[in-house]
Amino acid sequence: MIQLTINARRYAVEAEPDTPLLFVLRDSLGLTGTKYGCGIGQCGACTVLLDGAATRSCQIPLESVGTQAITTIEAIEQDPVGAKVVAAWVGIEVPQCGYCQSGQVMAATSLLKQTPKPSEADIAGAMTNLCRCGTYNAIAAAVRQAAA
Repeated sequence: MIQLTINARRYAVEAEPDTPLLFVLRDSLGLTGTKYGCGIGQCGACTVLLDGAATRSCQIPLESVGTQAITTIEAIEQDPVGAKVVAAWVGIEVPQCGYCQSGQVMAATSLLKQTPKPSEADIAGAMTNLCRCGTYNAIAAAVRQAAA
């Protein structure tokens, strides 16, 4: 059994140590807001926060999580910064198809927790998740609004 802290709750998970965190979140625990995109850590649809840092969960084996606190999209509004990001996302109507948006919100929350007043370069450097709908301008606008 592997012990995990997810969204401030403890879980005992029975899985192989090399199982990607994404699969445990979705398949074992039913936390399906974190999406499977590419499976190789490139698209960012699977982004969660590990101790506040944006992390691609498809590339993190359970054994690497250790005692780090995991935050998923299901609990992001419990965080004051996350709540501001979600409000900006909704206010600007960022999503089109919405598939990548949970990962985008997680990346934006991590950025704003680390850099409360990001520059345009900070935003461009942190918001590297892919969006097939091309909502990048709206994403950047929402990050700027949440930072205001």
